[in-house]
This record gives sequence, structure tokens and C-alpha cells, in this order.
Amino acid sequence: QLVESGGGSVQAGGSLTLSCVASEYTREYCMGWFRQVPGKEREGVARLSSTGTTTYGDFVKGRFTISKDAAKNTLYLQMNSLKPEDTGMYYCAAGPFWRICQDNEYVFWGQGTQVTVS
Repeated sequence: QLVESGGGSVQAGGSLTLSCVASEYTREYCMGWFRQVPGKEREGVARLSSTGTTTYGDFVKGRFTISKDAAKNTLYLQMNSLKPEDTGMYYCAAGPFWRICQDNEYVFWGQGTQVTVS
């Protein structure tokens, strides 16, 4: 089970940090953050392998950072310089592979946390 938190409303240019707590062991899992904007397909925001490799969506452009605290089984997404177009529901996900996962390899999903940028 994955449980996200940290969403909220913020003004453009502001920052938010999203957290995702995993109830089970995910140390050797790939993990990622995705977002869903109404009327658009779900898109990958940031991905993390169990060895620390990261990838980001092109739209991130250095504004977001994905990280993980293995001892706490918690995944983070630090978001800076937020824009109105970053508004959406943000989901964390995990997959049973140590490397960066493809979209269809994420098998565990959280319920999402809403981010609104005005």
C-alpha cells in the first residue's frame, strides 16, 4: 500500500514537497511519481531506481527532485518554481524491479494527492 500526502494549494513560483509512505518493503523496487490532469493522459513526472538513478519528464526542467528515505520506506517529490500547468492529481507508484521502470511495470499505486497552483 502506498499513501501520498503533501499536496495542497500554492501560488505560482511556490514549492511543495510530496511524500509517499510504503507499507511494505520497497527497498529494491523502482518507484515513481505520476500526475493526471483533467482531459489529459497520465504522465510520468519523476522515476527512481533502487540504485538511485533518476529520470524526469521533459516539462520538469530542473524544478523537481525525486528522492527516497529507505529507512522510512518513504518516497519524496520536492517541487519548486511551480506553475499553474503543474496542477493535477499526483500519484506515487512502485514496481518489482531494481532499475528504472516502464509505465506498465508499476504495479502498486497510491490514491493520489491534489496539487493546485494558481
